[in-house]
Amino acid sequence: MEKTNQPGSDENENGNGNAELQLGPSPGTWHSRGYLPHFDRIGNLQSITFRLADSLPQSKLSELKAMIEALADQADSEKIKREQIEAWLDAGLGCCALKHPQVAENMEAALLHFDADRYRLIAWCVMPNHVHVLIEPKIELSKIVQSWKSYTGRWAKEKNAELELGVPEGRPFWMREYWDRYIRNERHLGNVIEYIHMNPVKAKLCSKPEQWPYSSAHRSRPTNKLPGTPSSSSAPTKKA
Repeated sequence: MEKTNQPGSDENENGNGNAELQLGPSPGTWHSRGYLPHFDRIGNLQSITFRLADSLPQSKLSELKAMIEALADQADSEKIKREQIEAWLDAGLGCCALKHPQVAENMEAALLHFDADRYRLIAWCVMPNHVHVLIEPKIELSKIVQSWKSYTGRWAKEKNAELELGVPEGRPFWMREYWDRYIRNERHLGNVIEYIHMNPVKAKLCSKPEQWPYSSAHRSRPTNKLPGTPSSSSAPTKKA
């Protein structure tokens, strides 16, 4: 398959098995294009979440703004904010276009396409209105996320009427911002993989992680195990 015909172009809407594992904070660049800060360093394992543009309605965004202001002086405010957003996302708000099998399959194909080229894909889960991904980037993280969103966003909007996705007219498919967290250590890595695989169970979409078809827990595929860490196919998961 030619990589030039898949994710990688822009849309105007808001490998190696012996590579050294980069865990924990290291020299890099903090930047922000909105209200979320991002840490970008090639080689650092990153957990990424990006969501559909309508997955949080205005009422929830207003509630979130009030929460941020109320928690401004709390040390764990970022954690509380993230947990609240994740709870709303799991409630299945918005059009949930990613629940359509063809859209979910296209999203998963986009993630897999540049595996071992632009990044090492470790774990992922395509939920009805958001996506979780764990990667080791080989290029700038923002460019990786933009390539996924550009390709899949254009594809979904072209298929909106045909597949009856319910994507609001005149609105972008994806929210402009995304969440990212660098992996601090091996324990954190295992916890993140478990969280990604358990997300559809937590959202009551299935009873076991491997039952969710758009997840690395479901897909049996050989992986390049990172030195001293679990591979995506052998990541720990809770018994449902």
